[in-house]
Amino acid sequence: MAAESPRIALLGFAIECNRFAPVSTREDFASDVDLRGNALLVEARKPAPALLPDMPGFVTEMDGTGPWTPVPLRIASAQPGGPVEHGYFCELMAEFETGLKERGPFDGIYVSSHGAALTTESDDPDGDLYEMIRRVAGPDMPVIGTFDLHANVSRRMVENISVFVGYRCNPHTDIRERGIEAARHMRELLAGMRTATAMVKIPLVAPQISLLTASGPYADVMNYGLSKVGGKVMNVSVMAGFSYSDTAKNGLTTIVTTRDRDQALAKGLALDICTRAWNMRERFKRTMTSLDEAVRMAVAAGNDPTLPPIILADVADNPGGGGRGNTVTLLKALKDAGARGVICGVFNDAAVAEQAHRLGRGSRFRARFNAREQDSFSQSWECDAAIEELSDGLFIGRRGLAQGMACDMGPSALLNLDGIRLVVISHRQQCLDPMQFEQLGIDPALARTIVVKSRGHFRAGFDGYVPAERTYEVDCPGLTSPNLATFPWRRLPRPVYPLDEHTTWNPS
Repeated sequence: MAAESPRIALLGFAIECNRFAPVSTREDFASDVDLRGNALLVEARKPAPALLPDMPGFVTEMDGTGPWTPVPLRIASAQPGGPVEHGYFCELMAEFETGLKERGPFDGIYVSSHGAALTTESDDPDGDLYEMIRRVAGPDMPVIGTFDLHANVSRRMVENISVFVGYRCNPHTDIRERGIEAARHMRELLAGMRTATAMVKIPLVAPQISLLTASGPYADVMNYGLSKVGGKVMNVSVMAGFSYSDTAKNGLTTIVTTRDRDQALAKGLALDICTRAWNMRERFKRTMTSLDEAVRMAVAAGNDPTLPPIILADVADNPGGGGRGNTVTLLKALKDAGARGVICGVFNDAAVAEQAHRLGRGSRFRARFNAREQDSFSQSWECDAAIEELSDGLFIGRRGLAQGMACDMGPSALLNLDGIRLVVISHRQQCLDPMQFEQLGIDPALARTIVVKSRGHFRAGFDGYVPAERTYEVDCPGLTSPNLATFPWRRLPRPVYPLDEHTTWNPS
């Protein structure tokens, strides 16, 4: 039976790692979220916390469902990027383990995770973390984690957890709800319920743009799995995975958690769902809009006010998948073609933003983009620019994934590039909320073309301006290109569909 005021350890480690992106450092975590002790709890209980919403959701639900004693240890999260410095991860692990040993005993442990982490020395740091937690906690303590639906799932992650709670929505508009769900499961486990978990993985690594959950093949698989939740089935999580991690863990994975330790039910249902996904694998193929066609549509929309506005998604340079947010391929093509009525955001270039703040509103200057960071994708480009507006970059998200979150783009500037209004920021992040334009004085409703550096989360933020049928994913080069054949895969299990057309999978 549950203790009168059960002691629940709270901790978190969350980052989505792109094998091909620059290494993620301790500074990347420090500039995003890295909180210890009571500061974690204080932040989680704020009206607009600077945390992903799962931890605030968990804390709020636990607060509202009875007495408990939260014991906050540490939470560290960063914007998607390359593998994490292994030394930093080892320090985190040591602090988590010390906290679990010295601040116990506990009645349960809650972990805010992502599930697609890498380090410079480990391809399964999430497995390392959950294995350590289970070793310290013992075999019977409730351990519950929440995960992004792009998690690359290992058996070590599943075998060392009591309930695996994956996001259900892409864009991720349900993160807070998953934290709430985790708290409800925690209450049930504290009352004595015991669980079984099972996972099944298939050799399907789909382009990220085919993984939306409003409609399409992934939506159909997800909805089928969720229709089975109830009774003995506590949770169904269908994890599509994150292809750019390039690990042996890649592949669409179903994890089922059942009540009363019904392992056979968990395994059978996970197999059923994965079989259904495999049988519709051809539907996961997606084509993109060519650069030339995208520019043609933008020029037409700017010249003809009777045409409806459009969104162009620069999906290959998505900071939400490890992109740097600073490629100029699409921007330069629009500028060269004389496109008008275009707003573009958010472009990551701290040096340009700094120069704009130094010169002030109304100034004109020769902006040199990517002067500090150049690689095969982040190429240098110069353009005359007028400084329209400046901002500290702080805002409260109002739609989609960022709704209600305290967000920080760093010193930011609105530049006019003669028909293209470009939001330049200092803290790398994807474009997912209208406030990233509005806090610099732009009304997205007045734009003829909205260009976003994002893969999919922008859809929940901008669907009120442009519908899905006028939203186009543009085929450009970048660290997050959906054209998976362009990457030098080293650890991805092969054969895998759709990279290898003749991949087979036997459910037995």
